[in-house]
Amino acid sequence: MVAGVGSRRGQIFLRSLLFLLLAVPPAGGQLRYAVPEELEHGAFVANLGEDLGLDVSTLSARRFRIVSRAGARQHLEVNLENGILFVNERIDREEVCEAGGTCLLHLQLLVESPLELYRVEVEVLDINDHAPTFPWQEYVLEVAESAVLGARFPLESAQDPDVGTNSVHTYRLSPNGFFSLEVQTRSDASKFAELVLERALDREQQRVHRLLLTALDGGVPERSGTAHILVTVLDANDNVPAFDQPSYGVSLPEDAPAGTLVIQLNATDLDEGPNGEIEYSFSGHAPPRVRELFHIEPRSGQVLLKGRLDYERASLHELYVQAKDRGPSAVAVHCRVLVHLLDVNDNAPEVTLTSVSTPVLEDAPPGTVIAVISVLDRDSGDNGRVSCEVGPNVPFELRSSFRNYYTLVTTQALDREVVPEYNVSITARDMGSPALLTRSTLTVPVSDVNDNAPRFLQPSYSVYVMENNAPGASICSVSALDPDCQQNAYLSYSIADGHIHGMPVGTYVSINSDSGHMYALRSLDYEQIRSFQIQVQAQDAGFPPLSANVTVHIFVLDQNDNAPVIVSPLPHNGSVATELVPRSARPGYLVGTVSAVDADAGLNSRLSYQLLQATDFTLFSVAPDTGELRTLRSFLEQDSTRQRLVVQVRDGGQPALSATVSLLLSVVETMPQTLSDFSEFSLPPEVSSSSHLTLYLLVSLGSISFTFLLAILILTAIRCRRERRSHQGDSCSRPRCHCCPGSRPSSDGLKTSNLTAQPPAGTAAATCLDVPAGGPPGYCYKVCLGPESAQSDFMFLKPCSPPRNNEKDPGKRSRPDQHLQVSKEVKQPNTDWLPPSTQRPTLKRYKS
Repeated sequence: MVAGVGSRRGQIFLRSLLFLLLAVPPAGGQLRYAVPEELEHGAFVANLGEDLGLDVSTLSARRFRIVSRAGARQHLEVNLENGILFVNERIDREEVCEAGGTCLLHLQLLVESPLELYRVEVEVLDINDHAPTFPWQEYVLEVAESAVLGARFPLESAQDPDVGTNSVHTYRLSPNGFFSLEVQTRSDASKFAELVLERALDREQQRVHRLLLTALDGGVPERSGTAHILVTVLDANDNVPAFDQPSYGVSLPEDAPAGTLVIQLNATDLDEGPNGEIEYSFSGHAPPRVRELFHIEPRSGQVLLKGRLDYERASLHELYVQAKDRGPSAVAVHCRVLVHLLDVNDNAPEVTLTSVSTPVLEDAPPGTVIAVISVLDRDSGDNGRVSCEVGPNVPFELRSSFRNYYTLVTTQALDREVVPEYNVSITARDMGSPALLTRSTLTVPVSDVNDNAPRFLQPSYSVYVMENNAPGASICSVSALDPDCQQNAYLSYSIADGHIHGMPVGTYVSINSDSGHMYALRSLDYEQIRSFQIQVQAQDAGFPPLSANVTVHIFVLDQNDNAPVIVSPLPHNGSVATELVPRSARPGYLVGTVSAVDADAGLNSRLSYQLLQATDFTLFSVAPDTGELRTLRSFLEQDSTRQRLVVQVRDGGQPALSATVSLLLSVVETMPQTLSDFSEFSLPPEVSSSSHLTLYLLVSLGSISFTFLLAILILTAIRCRRERRSHQGDSCSRPRCHCCPGSRPSSDGLKTSNLTAQPPAGTAAATCLDVPAGGPPGYCYKVCLGPESAQSDFMFLKPCSPPRNNEKDPGKRSRPDQHLQVSKEVKQPNTDWLPPSTQRPTLKRYKS
């Protein structure tokens, strides 16, 4: 029968009061609280937020929580709104802690950002919620009537799951005249009762004695349990069995298999027959756990192992064995067997990743906490001591924060571009022999940081674009790489601000910001711009963004898009250019030079000349390189006096472009003073825009040449005059070149004379050509050409007339007026291909 006192409300009040009195402050780096068992859900335990100094408003954001092993019951919980630790489910101390002693709940509290770990111990206080109970409600005790006074009879103990003062405290025996009760204490502080015979029994007077045994605990309120004892008085069996010793001790490894002999018990009885045959059994004091693990042979007294031992659950087992004979009025004797378990290293360490903060930024400083790791080994002593280490060649290490708790931290700077992910091997090894170990692998990905600027594939780019390109056409593509990832590697391209020939660079080219393809926004002209450079920037999308620049050189390639332009001769007022040719011209006579320019470059500006149409192809030819128009033969009487020529100028491009000029040549007997169309042309705007330096050089050279030739002419004229004075004859001495009147006029009234011009020093002698008289009467023409006639810009024409009848002094003839006219020089605007100087001679006339 179970007796209890106090109401439910009173019990709750006492529990709360006991909790408040026993709560202890934190010490040694951890907090410790005490809470009575059997509290209802939601009961207050502690204010962890205040005790740990945490900001209550950030508990939820920092994921404040209790870390427990998988499958473990969560008896306590934390309210994230106020940081209060409360009872999550009813705590039964006898269920949580099977063994006696202090019952502690070890809590690991974890808070992130930054990662912090706290240890809290909550002691579960026992309350008197169990009454003592006996294994049986009624015991039968047989006592021989010959039992001596003071004989002791052990009784079955009452069991109370509570501990401390709440466990069995004492026993009471109902009043009687034969037996008294003595309470004994075992080594584990548990108590049991023994009946002591105080008065001799007499079976004939009273065969049965009924007693009431009450077990009381020390709790508040006090609880009790009762059992009825039926004492039967037997006839005398005057010898009882006796063990060799009252207590035995034996050691047994925890990994001993079932069936292992624990101990061989031996008891002796001096009686004979059935009174001397002994039977062994567990006494009523043996707890149920002992009966599950051990078995005793009734006849032999062998104690055998029946179940599986576990040192971590209980290191000591106490066996109570009784022996009694088979005779009438058998009296049981008891002994105690203490089985000490020897720890065996049969539990490998357990590695638990309590919290993992991944991925980790690659710029995380050394010492950054990556994970919290707990290690547990259920063995004891050296078998339960665990060391933990990480694998080699990783930038991580383990630091011990609490016993069996480690933090995995970085030891050096990380670089995602070198190692994007680490597989960290964690090895936990105990100190047993042989040692057991457990390996666990933690994958730590490294998060990218924008620490790498883009890099172009080339240090610079050279792009060649054909002129006259279509606007919007792609001209090239630039590409850059960024070893970062995700948005830190996303690149956008742009063109730096600048100007090209005074215009913004954005009006010339554009770039696709995503692909790096560049496009021409306008059609380029080689004759206006031949090359330019731009700066292209590649910028990533990181924060802050990083960028790189590269220079793109763009070269415009020439295309044959400009036809040659005739600059000499030029027609007047839309008419055909005309030229006079003396009929006396000999083969090779330089009629003139056709000059043209081409704005292109290279082969596209290399010009060639050819005679496309002619009145007589056998009479004239054009030099293909210089454009000089010369006679192939002398004029005949049947040759037409008007020769029409068409000269074509063709460049070297593909396809070739050309231009033509029409010439009208008039064959005359004498040459008038009027300049030909070959010498009268104006420079095109391109040529006139040449540099001033070239103009100064031309003027200087022309002036020097003019002065030099003028001096030669003056000296030649003076010499001729002296010779005419000294010679009265009609002949002209050679090799002098002069013009003098003949003594005897010819039939046509003209006498051919020669004029020799002295060349400058270092040059070949001039060639004197006699021109037959074919012009107007009274004139003879002398053409003096040097050996390099193609390089001479002058033609000397001197009239020579006979003496007139009315002249008084034949020697006193008036000297002809000498006129020197410098032709205009044509210069090609494109310096890539300049025609030789032989293309620039013009005709000059001299009138005597």
